[in-house]
Amino acid sequence: MDNWDEIRTAYQVARLGTVSGAADVLGVHHATVIRHIDALEGRLGVKLFQRHARGYTPTEAGQDLLRVAQATDDQFSQLSGRIKGRGNDVSGELVVTTLTGLSDFLVPVLSRFQSDYPDVILRYLTSARLFRLEYGEAHVAIRAGSPPSQPDNVVQPLLKLRFGIYGSRDYIDRFGMPEIPGNMDGHRFVGADDPSSRAPFARWMRENIPERQIVFRSGDDVATRQAVLQGVGLGFLRTFECEQNDDLIEVHPPLDEWESRLWLVTHMDLHRTNKVQTFLKYLKKHTAHMRTDEE
Repeated sequence: MDNWDEIRTAYQVARLGTVSGAADVLGVHHATVIRHIDALEGRLGVKLFQRHARGYTPTEAGQDLLRVAQATDDQFSQLSGRIKGRGNDVSGELVVTTLTGLSDFLVPVLSRFQSDYPDVILRYLTSARLFRLEYGEAHVAIRAGSPPSQPDNVVQPLLKLRFGIYGSRDYIDRFGMPEIPGNMDGHRFVGADDPSSRAPFARWMRENIPERQIVFRSGDDVATRQAVLQGVGLGFLRTFECEQNDDLIEVHPPLDEWESRLWLVTHMDLHRTNKVQTFLKYLKKHTAHMRTDEE
């Protein structure tokens, strides 16, 4: 494909909306981007973009090109992911994607894995966006909730996270022990900032705790835990990280309805590679202490 560089350039301009953004992604000068666009429009005989003060907006023809270029770029990404996963050695790039709230206990495991396998370059991706394994965006995904059902993915159970309601000793000394779900008047709570959070305990809190009593909200699980430890209010914490902490008091034991399940997800094309298999076994081994007897 003689003009693939020009098509790829047009795709990045359409995706990002600016010449400078496309130049940064492609690692070229902005003049090269403009030259590619002009050459491609000249070759095709149509305008691909409307130029304006804020940047470039694809025309109808530009949108058609964007769809074709997106599919082609995705296929190249998928091929790249497959190639990177081949081989019997445990080396090269390993991309792991998870929820942000799992970093506090997963990063230590990842650090030990990298220490034991120093030829591996780890990329740890956390985002609200769902990274697509089928396009090689990640080798391993750790997801929560119901078992993922995307075709061509291999799904394995990892952990069942149990949550209880905890408070610091300082908080209990000041406010006393509440009756949950009975008398909670006068008590303060720490909760999620996302009103649409699907976490089971977040739903329970929305249904049972008046908004005025949730005095600290955050989308950062580390901040939420610190707020509970500092005595700001009562909150949901994972049981395995509280059992050995003398500064925390269990206010309500975990309920089945508060549980959250974690799943290991890999794409079938990469699942059997030595690098991925080695990492999966390592992760299961080094999180075994977090499992409950029922798992």
